[in-house]
Amino acid sequence: MKRLLPLTALFVCGCLEIQAQSQPLTLDEAIKNAIEKNISLMAQRLDVPIAEAKIITARIKPNPHLSFASDYMDLLGRGVTVQNNAGPSEFSVRTDYTLEGGRKRERRVEVAELTTSVAKLTLSDAVRNLMLDVENAFVDVQAAKESVALAKQNQDALNAIVTVNENRARAGDLAQVEVTRSRLAALQFSNAVKQAELRLTTAGNRLQQLIGSTTTDNRMDVAGPIREDKQLILLDEIRTQALANRPDLLALRRNRERSEADIRLQKATGKIDYTVGVAYQHQYTYSNGRLFGAYLSIPLPVYDRNQGEVARAEAEHKQADLRIQAQERAIATEAENAYRQWETSRSLVENIERDMLQQARSVREITEYSYRRGEASLVEFLDAQRAFNETMQSYNEARADYARSLYLIEAVSAKVVQP
Repeated sequence: MKRLLPLTALFVCGCLEIQAQSQPLTLDEAIKNAIEKNISLMAQRLDVPIAEAKIITARIKPNPHLSFASDYMDLLGRGVTVQNNAGPSEFSVRTDYTLEGGRKRERRVEVAELTTSVAKLTLSDAVRNLMLDVENAFVDVQAAKESVALAKQNQDALNAIVTVNENRARAGDLAQVEVTRSRLAALQFSNAVKQAELRLTTAGNRLQQLIGSTTTDNRMDVAGPIREDKQLILLDEIRTQALANRPDLLALRRNRERSEADIRLQKATGKIDYTVGVAYQHQYTYSNGRLFGAYLSIPLPVYDRNQGEVARAEAEHKQADLRIQAQERAIATEAENAYRQWETSRSLVENIERDMLQQARSVREITEYSYRRGEASLVEFLDAQRAFNETMQSYNEARADYARSLYLIEAVSAKVVQP
């Protein structure tokens, strides 16, 4: 009985895991899983502790030096006399310590802290991009599901026509060639179902990859309809929010601060350091002489004043300014493009809903009714069916594009950014 308990617990956990995997995935759950389990983001997240380790290194003070020396050693055993001209023997112990000038340690810590801040903002921008990728992949799965449903609906409609035609052919009211043509059309719509299912599988695999899922089940299911909330969006607000909140732009601005701190560090590195030391020396004379000494060492900055690194830091600071300007213009362009995409997709959805959707549905229904009564040809029915299918497919794609435009605006303006 005791041996069965672990097996029973394992079986229950496995059943719960399978049940959890079969539950439709919401967008919030997908984003949460991606932030927690996406491998690329997990790797980039390590940039923060790597940068924080540099702060520890920057705070470390120089190590003191300990020296031990023994001179005039009597290796031949002749004793220590004045006549040997190489004595008396002596030993000394000395310690030295470097006093950094120019506030070098403070400057190193400042650069390391700003580097850590840049790493955090860069990580935040990676999360922003990952969220947009997950949202687009989520919409792709939603759109693919609707395409599969539409293709199956068309397939069912053609299969029903094939059944009607077969009954009419057995009754002698329809030629056999007409049955064959309807079967061929049904096979074409059956192929469309397979292609739609393939797109659904591909979209599901991409979403699984983004959220860090390790399951081998390709039947990824998502919950909820395609986003279609109506809201007033202004281009100036998108641009203003983006310039104020975008993590990539904030990272560049913080990097400019880091380059300014680096200039101060390199100038401080060019300042001289002082090395101070104390020593104890013992001499083996008849009176055993002892002495203490103090030392001060100062380098002469005749040639090396760290000129090259100062010039490098100043050039990087100018480069940071130019990168900020370029990114600000790029963000303004992204805001403009995102707004135009939203505007166009919204107009397209409204036009299809207002002018095309009902007409295409009515034409198909009327033509199908007429075909069943023998008042319309199969070609006319298939044309109406394909027109309806193309209209519905265009409508689904337009709704998906509209949802993507909403997510893109949020990403461009950094309206929703996870820390």
